[in-house]
Amino acid sequence: MNIYLDNAATTKMSRTAINAMLPYMDTVYGNPSSLHSAGQTAAEALTRARQQISRCIGAEPEEIIFTSGGSEADNQAIISAAQMGRKKGKSHIVSTAFEHHAVLHTLKKMEKEGFEITLLDVHENGVVLPDQVEAAIRDDTCLVTVMYANNEIGTIQPIEEIGRICRARNVLFHTDAVQAAGQLEINVKEQNIDMLSLAAHKFHGPKGIGILYAKKGAALTPLIQGGAQERGRRAGTENISGIMGMAAALEEACAHMEDNSRRLRVLRDQLIAGLSQIPHSILNGDAEKRLPNNVNFCFEGIEGESLLLLLDDKGICASSGSACTSGSLDPSHVLLAIGRVHDVAHGSLRLTLSAENTEEQITYTIKAVKEAVEYLRSISPVWRDLVSGKRDFIIK
Repeated sequence: MNIYLDNAATTKMSRTAINAMLPYMDTVYGNPSSLHSAGQTAAEALTRARQQISRCIGAEPEEIIFTSGGSEADNQAIISAAQMGRKKGKSHIVSTAFEHHAVLHTLKKMEKEGFEITLLDVHENGVVLPDQVEAAIRDDTCLVTVMYANNEIGTIQPIEEIGRICRARNVLFHTDAVQAAGQLEINVKEQNIDMLSLAAHKFHGPKGIGILYAKKGAALTPLIQGGAQERGRRAGTENISGIMGMAAALEEACAHMEDNSRRLRVLRDQLIAGLSQIPHSILNGDAEKRLPNNVNFCFEGIEGESLLLLLDDKGICASSGSACTSGSLDPSHVLLAIGRVHDVAHGSLRLTLSAENTEEQITYTIKAVKEAVEYLRSISPVWRDLVSGKRDFIIK
């Protein structure tokens, strides 16, 4: 049995997205900046894609900027907000300790350029409180950036309330919504969002294409120089086929979101219930305020990498955290941020579902994880010390 449970890393492209892309790889291949008919046909497609995407997130078409993905969109949003703030004498940015590295590394860059960064602590349940954000905002705060849903533990943040606070304090609010798109409602106007990042391959679109929403009036700093594309906000010939696939995928995901989410929550809760039966295991993140497709556990006495290899041998694709840091030997910064100690954080497993997963696959996965954890513990000297009492259990 082959079971794909790593949809937070990337999703399988939908047939709808593929079909939307094909004409722009074959018959409609003009450069949208060209004045001839082939170029203008491509330009018309770009306009349609912006309209499709803007409808899905409650924006205006001219507020949509096409990027290479979520990381580029995060970078441009933060750098732009920082530069806008600097012109007004504001050099303070508020974020959280468990953001995606595309945000955290960009904040490190801004810190080196003289900005002061406040990273809010997150509670054990992985949810940031609006009161924390409000207390952190100062007169010189130019940006608050808080992700909509965490990419590792799937916890959903109260972005509408945070956005309302930022709007009242006249502070720009950016949210990395890469994991939320297609699973949670997005309406940038109603949720008081000034800038928002998306990546197509997280909602069954192609890789290498993403979106930065920036509200009207935001003075974006281009990261790429060399052309007037995207109204001067992002140089480079647009990836028409990728954009069309992304627009089709997002439209499809939003159209089926309610039904898919309802079904995924059932499978998610079945998986959580099954894995909770494993002794000395713990669910990471709030059980309710989490994405409908996300399950993240720690198992004491094992290494997550070994667990992944055993599951792969059983036909299950999973992860131990963000795919962007899979080569790192350090434990997840997200798990450390919610209070997991190093020894426990090393034994993590992230399982993220899609609409293609079945109840039969979930039943098989629960059995496979139980067997793999039992085997790894049987050969672990750490586990022997825990069982013998030489060490105390951390997860009771």
